[in-house]
This record gives sequence, structure tokens and C-alpha cells, in this order.
Amino acid sequence: MIERIAILGTGLLGTSAGLALRAAGFSGSITGWNRSPEQAQIAREMHAIDSVADDPLEMARTNQVVLLSVPVFAILDWMEQLAGVMGPDQLITDVGSTKATITEAADRHFNRPGRATFLPGHPMAGKERGGAALADSNLYRGAVWLFTEDPAWKRTERAAALIADWRVWVDRMGAKCIDLNAMRHDELVAWVSHLPQFLATALSALLEDRVGDAPELKDVGGRGLREMTRLGASPYSMWRDIAHTNTEPIAKALFALEQRLAHIRENLRTPELRKEFDKANQFRKDPSSNH
Repeated sequence: MIERIAILGTGLLGTSAGLALRAAGFSGSITGWNRSPEQAQIAREMHAIDSVADDPLEMARTNQVVLLSVPVFAILDWMEQLAGVMGPDQLITDVGSTKATITEAADRHFNRPGRATFLPGHPMAGKERGGAALADSNLYRGAVWLFTEDPAWKRTERAAALIADWRVWVDRMGAKCIDLNAMRHDELVAWVSHLPQFLATALSALLEDRVGDAPELKDVGGRGLREMTRLGASPYSMWRDIAHTNTEPIAKALFALEQRLAHIRENLRTPELRKEFDKANQFRKDPSSNH
């Protein structure tokens, strides 16, 4: 049974996890650390964590579960550091947005005799802006929490019990657990998460070039423009890591979008345009309306 959790990275996702755990009834200790002491202090003041650790490695060594809630490259770096610090009866999990690279690293550093257990995870939740101050205890409610565990990995009974208990807490936080192959995960999220982000980034950057010197024109677009460009406020620091670790699937999705846009451009005055709108309406249709 999990009684001690460490959150390494008390930004939006990590602090929200602490808040969600408390809201779900977790009564054990939650310790946090962040490279920015201010962010860690905000998380403590929000009662997402009980205390701020001075030494992240010592924090990891003395807790049953460590949640790595940092960008992908930082997760990979911490995995190397934690491999020699944590033992076979401890669990490490993460919230990284790409999983193939992290799952490969988990296979190298963990999940074998004498090593800690690593459970690669990815909650499909977030906001366009980060930081502990924007954390929300309901951030994961209704979200899907993906795991890319390799069935061949070996672990102790105690570590297996920690995995089972962590999944229970994810469920109590309001998320739905789904298991996927790591490569399949990265392919899917390239379409449903990464493509929308890069589309919003490109659109926002284009509009900045076109109307950036006329701020009043941004209001002309109204709600539609605000919704389409909301993700344009997302930080490069996070998406750089995603682009570097999921390059090929993202590139394929972007190329397919380029072709689709070209098809629409070439058919602005033909019946093909109606077909595109019909397909778009079908995707957005509420499944319950078919019954």
C-alpha cells in the first residue's frame, strides 16, 4: 500500500497530481521538489505537497513512489540518476508526453532484478500554460491516463503491488487507465495531441505576422479564433522535447495535414468541399446521436 509519494517536478501536472491525490483521499505523505524553489513553495502553500525536499535524490531514495513530472529530456536525465539510487521495492512513474524513448530507457535502467520498477505513464491532460499556480485538483478528472508497460519486465511482489495501487489512485483521481504499446502510443498522440498543437502554433505565428501590428483585429475572429489559437500559447520548452522524441510520427501527421489543406485549397469551388465538411461534421458528431 502506498504511503509515501515524491513528486519530482511541481509544475502544473505535478502539483495537480498532489492536489488530486488529496482530493481523492490519499492520507500518506507527499514530498515535492522543483528546480525552481518558488514553484515548490507554491505547491506546498496550495497543500499539494506536505514538504519541499532539499535533495531530490535523497527524496527519491526514501519514498515508495516517485512521480517524474518534468519535460521528456529531463525525465530521461532523472532516470539515469535514479537508477543507482532506488531499489527493487520502489516504483518510479512519469507523465511524459512521448513514450517510446522513455520506455526504452526504462528497459535499460529498471525493471530487472535488483533495480527499481519503472512504469511509463502519460495523462492526457494539461493546459496551454504551466506552473504550480495553475494547478487544479480536477485536471485529471475525465482524462485518459496511458501506460506503456512492457509485459516482459520483471519486478518484485512489493513493486507489483505498488503498480496496482498507483493505478487505483489514478482511477480515484478521475482518470481512466489504458495500456498501449509505446510505439503505438507515440503514433496515436502524434495525431490527437501533437498535430493540434503544431497546427495552433503555425496558425498563431501566421496571424501574428499578418495582424500582429493591429491588435484590434484579433477581436474580429471572436470565439472561433480564440479556440483555434489557444494552444498557440504553449511553451516551446516542453514541445521541443516532444518534437525531438517523436519526430517521425509528427512529421507524417503534418505532411498529411499539408495534403489535406492543399486539397481544400484546390476545391474551394467544387463539390469536394462539401465532402470535407461532411467528414468533419461526422468526426465531431456525438456518438450517442446515432442511437
